[in-house]
Amino acid sequence: MDLGIAGKKALISGADSGIGWHTAKLLVEEGVTVVITDIDQPKLDKAAARLGGAVYAFAADVTSVRSLATLHRRVQKAVGDIDILVQSAGITGAQGFFHEIDDAGWRNTIDVDLLGPVRIVRQFLPSLRKGGWGRIVLVASEDASQPYDDEIPYCAAKAGVLALMKGLSRTYAPEGLLVNAVSPAFIHTPMTNAMMTKRAKKNKTTIDKAIETFLDEERPYMELKRRGEPDEVANVIGFLCSDRSSFVVGANYRVDSGSVASI
Repeated sequence: MDLGIAGKKALISGADSGIGWHTAKLLVEEGVTVVITDIDQPKLDKAAARLGGAVYAFAADVTSVRSLATLHRRVQKAVGDIDILVQSAGITGAQGFFHEIDDAGWRNTIDVDLLGPVRIVRQFLPSLRKGGWGRIVLVASEDASQPYDDEIPYCAAKAGVLALMKGLSRTYAPEGLLVNAVSPAFIHTPMTNAMMTKRAKKNKTTIDKAIETFLDEERPYMELKRRGEPDEVANVIGFLCSDRSSFVVGANYRVDSGSVASI
């Protein structure tokens, strides 16, 4: 896939595994200089080693303005101004029915899943605005459009990410900085592995059976009846990072096997 972005520089958050890592792999293969970031430096170093190519790995915490400022300085020193930002860092957050979740659960989820994207975009926006060409891709979720009753804080945060994306797109598209989002559903990542392990233990069954019953009971509109793979999401993110998406602005691409029932 020739995306026309060889020589560009990208920062990808949440990139020690899952969607972020596979996006980094795709961009490295396209000739992009990539900086990956996540909260754990040893895991990042291992992730970078698996990628090869022009890759830098700097740990940072999206809940900390100071940590992101340090990240920005390190990125500037290593590669200069970035052209592409992919924000995929996130957590499942507080789970349970609404009446079971306290303020602390809400704050933690919003702090990572909504304010995290706000902080990292704000930190790197000056760099992204400089060249007259730029891409921001925010990873949201099917939950933003189709909330579930046992993870409302996550759903609300991801809906906020879509609103953030749309507002940013309207503000900066005239400068050549195109902002879009991708909304995956039930992808084969460490996050869903943890969810399915918990479900298997609760139901005293295997992880495969937990996945099968989860699809039947909780995600009936996922027509392919399987978890998505991270590279299937990364392919869409890669397109949105490229020159091939030059007329795509303020869009939310669902990569969800049909999980969102509405049009």
